[in-house]
Amino acid sequence: MSKPTIADLAKAAGVSPTTVSHAFSGRRYVDPETRKRIEALAETMGYRPNHRARRLRTGGAGSIALVSSMPFAVAAGPSRLGFLMEIAAAAAVAAFSRDIALCLVPPLGPRDRLDALEVDGAIVVEPERNDPVLDFFSDRGVEVVSIGRAPGRDDLPFVDLQSGTTARLLLDHLFAGGGQIGLMTGLQRRNSYLEVEAAYAAFAAEAGFAPLAVRVDERGGEQAAAAAAETLLRETPALSALCVPVDAFAAGTLEAARAVGRRVPEDLRLATRYDGMRAKLAKPPLTAVDLHLDQVAAAAVDLLLARLGQPCPEPSLPPPPSLVLRASSAQAGT
Repeated sequence: MSKPTIADLAKAAGVSPTTVSHAFSGRRYVDPETRKRIEALAETMGYRPNHRARRLRTGGAGSIALVSSMPFAVAAGPSRLGFLMEIAAAAAVAAFSRDIALCLVPPLGPRDRLDALEVDGAIVVEPERNDPVLDFFSDRGVEVVSIGRAPGRDDLPFVDLQSGTTARLLLDHLFAGGGQIGLMTGLQRRNSYLEVEAAYAAFAAEAGFAPLAVRVDERGGEQAAAAAAETLLRETPALSALCVPVDAFAAGTLEAARAVGRRVPEDLRLATRYDGMRAKLAKPPLTAVDLHLDQVAAAAVDLLLARLGQPCPEPSLPPPPSLVLRASSAQAGT
């Protein structure tokens, strides 16, 4: 028989795993009667808090994790320098400046339990709905914050990526060139996709054009996006612009445009969300958005350490995203 987990104990006690963790660590207030009930159930069930809880009881967090469920096909880019890696670099600097170690955790596979991983808290980058990464840490009583809201998890603290504002920046810019705008997002249900899709639907209604949106499985990366974009461009010759928030998908869309003989930007204007190496090295370079990820990552580290009771600055809100104009969306005469 497997030994009981913190999730088992929390279910039996009718509380959250975080409450169980606090009951043993003493880090946060727990009602004395609730604490007694948890301790009694733990004794009955044979549950023993692991050394993470004992370490929390003695003082500060020793290490935190940064993890994303996004596959490397979209999270990384040229030379493996992409969205996740930029966040990781900035988060590491912020953590190290507070004498905290940061562990970068690869996307979890269906059988990848990482049971030996011992961290005091975790930052999850853009979790999807029902994300197994959140369950992985929750089952272990690990404090979690997210970069980007976790769909369906209003209880989870997060640093906002302002995806709706970002979408409006891109759509306003593309629409200024005239014609119909299409949208390509990910099949997975992350908050950024949900906000962008909602903003696009509202924008299409305001502008009076029929929405034309496709979703691509992130696991397919650039190749899957290229195939989807080629089909879309062949079937919709009147399409004049595409908003493609995932930079890997935007790179695939450039390939598709070349395959069907659509020149960018003369025949198709294109813009993406993340101003990373893919956007800068593309031919032509891609219009993108500065998400101020260095400040987003630092805010997430501070938010997590505050949740862990560590002394740190009050988490500050990153500035609004700003458009970075490049040749992929240039209008005639500009």
